[in-house]
Amino acid sequence: MGRYIFTLPDIGEGIAEAEIVAWHVKVGDTVEEDGRLADMMTDKATVEMESPVSGTVVEVAGAEGDVVAIGAPLVVIEVDGLDDGAAHDAPAPKAAVVEERIAVETPDAGDVDRAVAVAGPEPESPPEPKPARAEPVEARAVAPSAKVLASPAVRKRAKDLGIDLSEVRPAEDGRLRHADLDAFLAYNASGGFQPAGGKGRDEQVRVIGLRRRIAENMAASKRNIPHFAYVEEFDVTALEETRAQLNAGRGPHADGRPKLTMLPLLITAICKLIPKYPMLNAHYDDEAGVVTRYGSVHLGIAAQTPGGLMVPVIRDAQERNLWQLAAEITRLAQAARDGSAKSSELSGSTITVTSLGPMGGVATTPVINRPEVAIIGPNRIVERPMFVKDASGAERIEKRKIMNISMSCDHRVVDGWDAASFAQDLKKLIEAPALILAG
Repeated sequence: MGRYIFTLPDIGEGIAEAEIVAWHVKVGDTVEEDGRLADMMTDKATVEMESPVSGTVVEVAGAEGDVVAIGAPLVVIEVDGLDDGAAHDAPAPKAAVVEERIAVETPDAGDVDRAVAVAGPEPESPPEPKPARAEPVEARAVAPSAKVLASPAVRKRAKDLGIDLSEVRPAEDGRLRHADLDAFLAYNASGGFQPAGGKGRDEQVRVIGLRRRIAENMAASKRNIPHFAYVEEFDVTALEETRAQLNAGRGPHADGRPKLTMLPLLITAICKLIPKYPMLNAHYDDEAGVVTRYGSVHLGIAAQTPGGLMVPVIRDAQERNLWQLAAEITRLAQAARDGSAKSSELSGSTITVTSLGPMGGVATTPVINRPEVAIIGPNRIVERPMFVKDASGAERIEKRKIMNISMSCDHRVVDGWDAASFAQDLKKLIEAPALILAG
């Protein structure tokens, strides 16, 4: 009987440490080879640690939320067949990527709690996000003759849970892991209210993992940036009519062009104005005292995912047409939700748009995505009676579609006059959509 020291492996280039976000074993537990030990979160991914040996857990590195350095002992396992008292370092600990979560950014506080993946302030309800790789059983079934690749520990857990492995969709490499069982259980779990069991109990939930990173980044943004907000009312009646005309007879199965939401039109208008207002498309390095104004618009889109808020980035948004923007928004939002987004797709934004779509309120005060200096938040579209002047100057009352657009800016870089001027120019474009489409 000897002790096997499982050290935290090098799980990413440039990664020096990782946070314990979930333990799957405790001292005294018996673990099988390929059994789950812990989930570790780095700046780039949440990684599942699997045991290279079978034995009994005698030591663990710490509690959930603690940080462990690369190469430091994570778990000590007592193994039959090793020399008594001998300690053995794990030569190549096994690790499976559970989900990429890279460069968590810090837009609107309301988004962190209840946001939906951004698709623009669209009147119809947005689709609900689904867990990664968790599709209906009928769509995921594997042919009975197909061989299911899974470790003994995964097979035993599936048997204990009563799960037929042929009904679980594996990872891209064809191997089933515990994370795939978790996704299967999450998707097929029954909903509804649970029976009342008496008086509700207070619960303390430790803030760890992605939620802690969001909290830290939000706090740093509010602590370091002197925010100011500006809200303007926009008449989007003509813009909605233009959008409907552009969508008429078009669709992903008609000519390959995706359906347009409000968001691509808003982004195009923003990109047209950035050359006039370069101070909004910038980063502020407060330690060096340097403002970097960017020539290209790398536009962040706040998107809610099952794991928390992420900000996928549309590179060179100023170079894309409406349908290219629409397609990229859809692609990036889906990649963020299912964990397939790359590092380059979740970092490097120069200005951010955040929206709650049809759930949006009358006005918001979004939190700036540090080190950016501005964030723009369209709110819900409402219909209201408005006074409208005709060609002769006579006024009449007419039903119009109205939307407020909120801006938060870093007052160290952007003056109130700049924000107000930008908003008024944006209003002119939005209310006369032909100007948006003009070259």
